[in-house]
Amino acid sequence: MRLLHTMLRVGNLQTSIDFYTKLMGMKLLRQSENTEYQYSLAFIGYGEESDTTVLELTYNWGKDNYDMGEAFGHIAIAVDDIYAICESIEQKGGDVYRKPGPVKGGKSVIAFVRDPDGYAIELIERK
Repeated sequence: MRLLHTMLRVGNLQTSIDFYTKLMGMKLLRQSENTEYQYSLAFIGYGEESDTTVLELTYNWGKDNYDMGEAFGHIAIAVDDIYAICESIEQKGGDVYRKPGPVKGGKSVIAFVRDPDGYAIELIERK
């Protein structure tokens, strides 16, 4: 068994695709539309679906925002140089709301960014 994907509902599919590909460095793997049930999907990731876990972005036509709720925490992504990645994200207009630095009480270097829909993404430096 392996984890295939995580699904996030988004308010603007193209804005979310642009964020994850242009700011986070992912690749758009495939897209589809279901006209009968009025939704669009985009699968994005750092590698092919056959080898890696990816994100499924779901846009329900006519719905442009969602309540975040209390249960969902964040997505975590390993990065090589957290300071350079965060600087790049900010230069491209992204929201780095927890600047890079050691986790409280630990040695791991982390940062947090928000995607266009407000989902939290934890960046964890792995050298």
